[in-house]
Amino acid sequence: MDYFIAKAPYWITRFGEMGIVLPIATALCLWMLLSARRLRPVLAWLLPFGVAIFITSLSKIAFIGWGLGIAALDFTGFSGHSMFAAGVYPVLAYTLAAQWTQSRRTQRLVMLGGYAFAALIAWSRIEIQVHSWSEVIAGFALGAAASAWAIAHMGAVPARPPLLRLRWALLGLAGWLSVMPLQAAPSRSHDMVTRLALELADHERPFRRADLHSSTLPAS
Repeated sequence: MDYFIAKAPYWITRFGEMGIVLPIATALCLWMLLSARRLRPVLAWLLPFGVAIFITSLSKIAFIGWGLGIAALDFTGFSGHSMFAAGVYPVLAYTLAAQWTQSRRTQRLVMLGGYAFAALIAWSRIEIQVHSWSEVIAGFALGAAASAWAIAHMGAVPARPPLLRLRWALLGLAGWLSVMPLQAAPSRSHDMVTRLALELADHERPFRRADLHSSTLPAS
């Protein structure tokens, strides 16, 4: 039992990986489009979410390539897992709940459950010691701001057309979230960002957390 408790954060953190979250986001966009038959709810989410992805990526590139961080806060960039989780799961929860029930109270409770799940993923990044508190809080806040803005501006979620069966969507989602964290290969998104940062900065090695506190410059 102690072994499973110790490994739980490593399992939980995978739910925030780009390779697992982005396919969910893509499927959710298609669901919104088929349900609403208009672009407004999709754009209301994708625009702020896209901005959040850009800011997160830019912060990572700035540190990896040029060492731009905040030593006092142990901040090297927004936590991507925290941002993706807070940007996607609340919108997913709200959209599915809105098509399940007309009760605004229930919709809000399910949406808050999405934020709670995202917060759990953000906590896991601390537990496995890959991010500082400042990075996790910043990433979660950025993703949460994007999802909250989207939920407030996407308008009422229309009733699903007959061809869309919510129970099959829920079964598919449950299957994806059950299998992928255990079977999918680890995400290589950080490696891609690192390569891009090094190309842009023309450095041989990336800045690391130790460099933030020692002001050591990488070889160029």
